[in-house]
Amino acid sequence: MTRLTNLLSQSSRGKYGKEQAIAFKQLAASTIGQASAILEFELLQTIDLIEYFTTLLKSAEKEVEKLMKTIDSPILTIPGIGVKLGAIILAEIRSIDHFQTPAQLLAFAGSEPSISTSGENQQENGHMVKRGSTSLRWALHEAARLSTVWAPPMKKYLNKKLEEGKHYTVAITHVVKKLVRIIFHILKTGEPYQENKVVVN
Repeated sequence: MTRLTNLLSQSSRGKYGKEQAIAFKQLAASTIGQASAILEFELLQTIDLIEYFTTLLKSAEKEVEKLMKTIDSPILTIPGIGVKLGAIILAEIRSIDHFQTPAQLLAFAGSEPSISTSGENQQENGHMVKRGSTSLRWALHEAARLSTVWAPPMKKYLNKKLEEGKHYTVAITHVVKKLVRIIFHILKTGEPYQENKVVVN
């Protein structure tokens, strides 16, 4: 009651005090919550399930970290790509040898921007074509967004597209395309990411 009274008094600048605190407590007792053994049991079971799946998730994440350390892929040298995103990208690609060009990898992810046409005009609308690997498409988009935070050349590239008048979502799709070219090169050659080799054009 003391804490509730103080909170009410501070929030109302002294307008409300102990009487209102008592009234709120009485109202809460009769209007919030239900006394039900069935609901209590269901809630406890739900909490147990959440704790169980949380434990499984942590265990899986540890195994992924171990595997990524064993693989020691140069993809982790790309700013913005950590263990989780790197694992998703590598798991979805499986083998870079399945792709002859970055464009093929981009198409596999379904990350090409869709084009809206009106008469003779064609315009990117920022939406992905939504075919291919959903997980890979999401991971590439997240990696592209993060790369514009941690990699100066990628941030510069994003700003360049924005200055050209492109909407943010369209500009990000261009960053995704550039990132895919970088990933393709790194996985093909085994070379780590080198910032001075990223060309902004």
